[in-house]
Amino acid sequence: MSSPILSRALAFGVLVVLGISISFFADIPRTSIAVELRYLEEHPTLSFQELSDYFSGIADVHGALYAYDILRRATLPPNTDTHLLGHVVGDALYRERGVTGIEMCTQEFRNACSHSIVIGVLTDEGEEGLSTIADACRKAPGGRGAYTMCFHGLGHGVFAYTGYDLPQTVSFCKRLGTALYRDREYIECMGGMLMELVGGMGGHDPDNFKKAQARYLRATDPLYPCNADIIPAEGKAICYTYLTPRLFGWGGGNLDRPGEPEFTTAFSICESISPAKPHERRPCFEGIGKEFPTLVQDRDIRRIDTLTRDELVQVAAWCELGDTTESAEACIASVVQSLFWGGENNPRAAAEFCLVASRGKEDVCYQELFNANAYYNAGNALAHERVCKLVPALRYAQCAHPR
Repeated sequence: MSSPILSRALAFGVLVVLGISISFFADIPRTSIAVELRYLEEHPTLSFQELSDYFSGIADVHGALYAYDILRRATLPPNTDTHLLGHVVGDALYRERGVTGIEMCTQEFRNACSHSIVIGVLTDEGEEGLSTIADACRKAPGGRGAYTMCFHGLGHGVFAYTGYDLPQTVSFCKRLGTALYRDREYIECMGGMLMELVGGMGGHDPDNFKKAQARYLRATDPLYPCNADIIPAEGKAICYTYLTPRLFGWGGGNLDRPGEPEFTTAFSICESISPAKPHERRPCFEGIGKEFPTLVQDRDIRRIDTLTRDELVQVAAWCELGDTTESAEACIASVVQSLFWGGENNPRAAAEFCLVASRGKEDVCYQELFNANAYYNAGNALAHERVCKLVPALRYAQCAHPR
């Protein structure tokens, strides 16, 4: 059973990519990366599907690593999902090298490469490949969180593998949890499932996928399925975290280019969750915040850690669109985590964000940053110190020895 991402791979033969024959790619010397970069710069309105086809064509002829190098440098249309394009190239890497391709992956594009590898193993080997997948995730590139985030990527594929059956996917994901990681593999797998449900396209079986969306995303309830028994108690927090795009689109919101009206609506919907359920309410607010660093620069996750001061100020202002201090603080904490990204990003943006956080929210911002630094850079004194040197002198002791 193929995954929704793997299905984007193209069958080559008499293949034409955007009107450029495959022989064109074959004739490009590997040193002429400027040719592809120039082509992309001269075609600023390519759709996501056209970009997918283009990168698939390059990868299948010159190799996935070459295609990744282009994706790393390319000028792309605004609002291009570079994480999903990273999946497209990762699919090609899996076709080239199988599971060993994970050794060639980097953490770029928010771990898209390792996600593609494990989805490929699931597609080819099914449940018999779970031990191979677990071993591959242990080799996933990145920091301390890379292993568990690998299972997030797998969750996308599991949802397709089960025929977009949510209860079956939850059961499958539950088997992945280990005591060593406090079942985090299980939780992250469910997160991938929810992300696919809310924002996926259905890949190889779009009709069945649309039926699943109609079944699990109710037209009368923006918080479904997270507020229903179909999502077990331990999965509700991750469910609300990845439900955000649905909230942006609620009531006719512009999901392609959400702005302040959509953000305000989302905060309002999260406010409807009872304060008696803080472990569901806060993740809903945090889910909104996690989107802001990507939306402020047209979804180009390649430059998350290079946001300008003005962009960071804008993100801080968006976090204030909710009606409560609670919503703003949860949003700010989530922004910090998104900017820091498990210690894999340059920490400058996260540190500078705390400098521009709204008055009264600085303590929350710095505490989140220092806790993240302590966790993800545990055992790496140089990386830990690098973060502490970026914060004001009065905050240094708190960074060096967080509560």
